[in-house]
Amino acid sequence: MAPPRRRSRELALQSLYEMDISGHEPEATLDRLVAEARASSSVAAFAKELVAGVLANRARIDALIERTAPLWPTEQLSPVDRNILRLAIREFLVDNLTPVSVAINEAVELAKKFGSDSSGKFVNGVLGSVSATWDALPPVQEG
Repeated sequence: MAPPRRRSRELALQSLYEMDISGHEPEATLDRLVAEARASSSVAAFAKELVAGVLANRARIDALIERTAPLWPTEQLSPVDRNILRLAIREFLVDNLTPVSVAINEAVELAKKFGSDSSGKFVNGVLGSVSATWDALPPVQEG
């Protein structure tokens, strides 16, 4: 069984992925996923915090991804990779919720589990570029 915060990230990723693929409301999807997984209240709360943060800052996060990886416009990324990047950037850049190295490691683990064979390397590279330049970037404020 995955550690609680990783499980939260997995549920948040699944919710955001379903939003991208089918247009379902991510909050309702997350509620369903949490119930199906019989997730604890702390797992559910962190997953909801992640999803809400991504949704509130999606345009700014996507703009950051595009500035850092200009050859990969966000709409051309796989939905899995795109949402893993959004989650990780939300965690370490929006409000310093998670240390950068932890957020990157967790994102790479999600990419290995849910993405393609090259997702882990791609996610690691993009997040490494974001983290290397994030002090020079204007802060991303939640909301």
